[in-house]
Amino acid sequence: MSTMTEPPHVLAVDDSIVDRAVISRLLRSSKYRVTTVDSGKRALEVLSLDRNVHMIITDYCMPEMSGYDLLKRVKESAELREIPVVIMSSENSPTRIRRCLEEGAEDFLIKPVRASDVSRLCSRLTL
Repeated sequence: MSTMTEPPHVLAVDDSIVDRAVISRLLRSSKYRVTTVDSGKRALEVLSLDRNVHMIITDYCMPEMSGYDLLKRVKESAELREIPVVIMSSENSPTRIRRCLEEGAEDFLIKPVRASDVSRLCSRLTL
């Protein structure tokens, strides 16, 4: 059972070790508990074991399962659909952004992710 003193848990998904480190550092500096994984498949494994995830932030382009595919799987799941999913990409593609938002993404961030992006996301989580 969660207590008010427990920091919100964010699952960060990116196949790039550098990008995982950056987003993890930004989230931890905002007092979030962060679990990082390198694929959509691993993210689904974590979600099957730990239902106490408050937000998923995922890269769009990854091998095997894209961030878009992960988003769809989360939103199709009765158990997971309430978890906000944020997509990140280094490509500023309006079509891709629109498609993700229409599928239920909470937000779409253009890399490199900045502290101001994380602050905006964190303010949504505390509402």
